[in-house]
Amino acid sequence: MQPLKGLTVVTLEHAIAAPFATRQLADLGARVIKIERPGTGDFARGYDARVRGLASHFVWTNRSKESLTLDVKHPQAHALLQRLVLEKADVLVQNLAPGAAARLGLGYDALARKKPGLIVCDISGYGSDGPYRDKKAYDLLIQSEAGFVSTTGTPEEPCKAGASIADIAAGMYAYSNILAALLERGRTGRGRHIDVSMLEALTEWTSYPLYYAFEGASPPPRTGASHATIYPYGPFPAGDGGTVMLGLQNEREWVVFCEKVLRQPALASDPRFAGNARRSAERGALRAIIVETFAALSSAQVIDRLDDAQIANARVNTMAEVWAHPQLKARGRWREVGSPAGPLPALLPPGSWDEEPRMDPVPALGEHTDALLAELGCDAAQIAALRAEGAV
Repeated sequence: MQPLKGLTVVTLEHAIAAPFATRQLADLGARVIKIERPGTGDFARGYDARVRGLASHFVWTNRSKESLTLDVKHPQAHALLQRLVLEKADVLVQNLAPGAAARLGLGYDALARKKPGLIVCDISGYGSDGPYRDKKAYDLLIQSEAGFVSTTGTPEEPCKAGASIADIAAGMYAYSNILAALLERGRTGRGRHIDVSMLEALTEWTSYPLYYAFEGASPPPRTGASHATIYPYGPFPAGDGGTVMLGLQNEREWVVFCEKVLRQPALASDPRFAGNARRSAERGALRAIIVETFAALSSAQVIDRLDDAQIANARVNTMAEVWAHPQLKARGRWREVGSPAGPLPALLPPGSWDEEPRMDPVPALGEHTDALLAELGCDAAQIAALRAEGAV
């Protein structure tokens, strides 16, 4: 049995952080009811049309959910939302603008008085208080505020991460905090308020460079795809135009790298490269030696040498190559999920499963509205009236 089967999550969510958290709860078997604005829905539905007309972000973060369209400012729809939370929800998740949930009567304090076992998770850019509380917060902006951008890129230009890591970090902490709160509720019977900020989540993830720059020390330099403080550790071109990523971690590996990969064993005792600190300081000279050696080899030959020497390495794969990755295929990590555009491939959630995780379809906007309203006691005539008034 899926571990969260029988639990219900009601979520007022958009974009990435909250949808990513709740999709993972759905993976574990929870029923996730997604409240969306009538007509437009979660604005991430409109980010692009890359997946057979559907948005790539939306497909990724919204499978296995039920879509209920409500105009939460309409009095009747607002009353239905209150009933849904109080009658059905074990967990409420929201990443609306700061203060918006409280104005809807969905703040933890108000709800806990009526339903003490409810877990409420608020996700925001900067948290529920403090001078930045009301600032708009998008992934790139939080990557900048958390210092991530200042340590990423080249010496000439900082760079953001290609994935939405601030949203992902916040979604992961929301997910883990909700699981912890469910465990606690199992012991105490009481719910909990969870306040997750994107800034705090990504600052935690950026704590290595933060400590590296402790007490005014220089931060790690921006070094592109290479490691800022360990060398050689990063991408190197091969003679066929391919790129190989490799990394050394210790002096034993450095000796083997010189002998078996570069086939220049004398380099292992070259005083310029004695110890990681010197190799990092002399990375220009060392890179020239490595590039010259690799220029006579194909990327496959470089990887063969690295594998033979047991030096960590990887291909710099394109997205097309990841879709066809032999390791993911060999481990049976791909499944199909339904969607308004038909069946789509989806990666199994990371981890091991005795029972398959829940991987139900990506919902169409408002697909489950009538069924959910019927669960709340609305008959066909009442549902038609709510539609006529624009409440749903």
